[in-house]
Amino acid sequence: MIKKSFIVLALLCSSLSIFARTEIWVAPGGSDQAPGTKAEPKASLHSALRQARESRRLSDPSTADGIIIRMQAGTYFLDEPLLIRPEDCGTPESPTRIVAEKSGEVTLSGGVKLGKWSKAGSVPGLPSAAKGKVWVTDQPKVSGRYIDFRQLWVDGRKAVRARDTNDDNFKRILAWDKNTGVLTIPAPGVKSFKTLDRLELQLHQMWAIANLRIKAIEYQNEKALVVFHQPESRIQAEHPWPTPMIAEGRESPFFLCNAIEFLDQPGEWYLDVEDHKLYYWPRPGEDITRTESVVPYLETLIDVQGSLDRPVKHISFEGIGFSYTSWLRPSEQGHVPLQAGMYLLDAYKLRPPGVPGNENRGLENQGWVGRPPAAVQLRGVQNTSFVRCRFEHLASCGIDYISGTLNDSILACVFQDIGGNGIQAGKFSDPGIETHLPYDPVDRREICTKLYIGNNYIHNCSNEDWGCVGICAGYVRDILIEHNELSELSYSGISLGWGWSKTVNCMRNNVVRANYIHHYAKRMYDVAGIYTLSVQSKSLISENVVDSIYSPAYVHDPNHWFYLYTDEGSSFITVKDNWCPAEKFLQNANGPGNTWINNGPMVDEKIRLAAGIEPAYSDIKP
Repeated sequence: MIKKSFIVLALLCSSLSIFARTEIWVAPGGSDQAPGTKAEPKASLHSALRQARESRRLSDPSTADGIIIRMQAGTYFLDEPLLIRPEDCGTPESPTRIVAEKSGEVTLSGGVKLGKWSKAGSVPGLPSAAKGKVWVTDQPKVSGRYIDFRQLWVDGRKAVRARDTNDDNFKRILAWDKNTGVLTIPAPGVKSFKTLDRLELQLHQMWAIANLRIKAIEYQNEKALVVFHQPESRIQAEHPWPTPMIAEGRESPFFLCNAIEFLDQPGEWYLDVEDHKLYYWPRPGEDITRTESVVPYLETLIDVQGSLDRPVKHISFEGIGFSYTSWLRPSEQGHVPLQAGMYLLDAYKLRPPGVPGNENRGLENQGWVGRPPAAVQLRGVQNTSFVRCRFEHLASCGIDYISGTLNDSILACVFQDIGGNGIQAGKFSDPGIETHLPYDPVDRREICTKLYIGNNYIHNCSNEDWGCVGICAGYVRDILIEHNELSELSYSGISLGWGWSKTVNCMRNNVVRANYIHHYAKRMYDVAGIYTLSVQSKSLISENVVDSIYSPAYVHDPNHWFYLYTDEGSSFITVKDNWCPAEKFLQNANGPGNTWINNGPMVDEKIRLAAGIEPAYSDIKP
């Protein structure tokens, strides 16, 4: 019944299209002063939404059967996030649909195209191997200001920010002093950098990475003592989990990046913010004078802002692409995540452990987290849907149903080449709320409820923030995650729950069924195809297929990986009929009420073959 109701919701808008009488057309060559007809289209979605909003405000009778905004093929570069507000609401009888005239041929872009490239001459600091092979272009400006960025795409393929290690043969740290915040590493091959400004160290920490901006390096023969900028220096020194490993033979791996001295391989690039020049060594076969080179400008493309009392309702996106978003936090404040990309604002160990009045009296650490941005963000919404959309080339996360959401759906969409989580949903603790406290609001409308995530293709996500996952759901209720295919992920496939607590909270009736998860854990360990946290009454994990885990040579504990993993506080969850090639599971510090039935290679072949994207949607896969 749950699945059926979600499918009816997702397809309702499509069935209404034959009755719709209001159409507003948008085209890349249009004009926002035009009437929005097919012959005289608007130029921007912003203008088309305003026209739709005004039509509803004036009770135009032509809107009675709905409004369709039809977007003609092309790329629409956005100057600012598109704000969708309660005044843009549709109704069940008169929804607002934003539709690609040809599915897959419309893209909303937060990027900026680069100008002409030319061969670079003598560049201070450039390795001898790169001389004569590197090209240069001007750092782009928007609104009269140079823009900063951490990503470069050449013909849709992400280039590599110049780094000192060109493969996975990472060096390992030598020592870590929490008191001083000094990290000791093997001395880098480069003994003199043109500048330390913007030089970074990426540190592997069990199930998360840290992006740390380097303030100073002191060389001591074969060692280097590294000091970092604030605030990440303090957070990195004080937070207890995850922590750098210093056990002999299992020290945390790391690499250095973002220096002109590291630009020594095809496919690498470096931005010189002092001279406002971007350098790139083309890959074999690339003619940089003929390629389309794009850097990201906006972190968010669509910002849907309803409230609990005035939600945004009955709006759908169909066949639309969302591409080229930025992610600047690591460059501005560093990035030290707790888990799944949720970054620490403050964290420290409790001595002695325990918090007065907290049911988790053994709590040994405290943390407050922020939430990474997404290309599409929604708060206070009901009956919204994304159908056959594409989320590609994004620096942080794809789509995020944050809070106050009800009866929404993500159906048959593609998520690929994404730096963070493909899909985020539900609260993960507000910045001012300690992250181990259970979330159970008095006003139930706050909870992300009845979100359907089905038949999506989620591929090559978490390629920037390695501790992120394919689908990341925090405090959610009545969520249904089914028939998705997830692959090529740096960490886990599906993460469900938050809080690390055995205290009853708002989570319940969540279903994860018939998903196909494979080729995960490319970068991190302490990992699973499906991972859960905290109490989730009457929840079900069933009929999934989990297979083909990677084995990175540098991880801290090469045996600490699993197909299914119910972690701290997981309670009242049924785990049943999930196929995987071996019974490698973990139940860590679980609460009561979990039931495990028939999981492993003995599961019926029909279940194994039925997992993943259903035939009606198989065409979305490349």
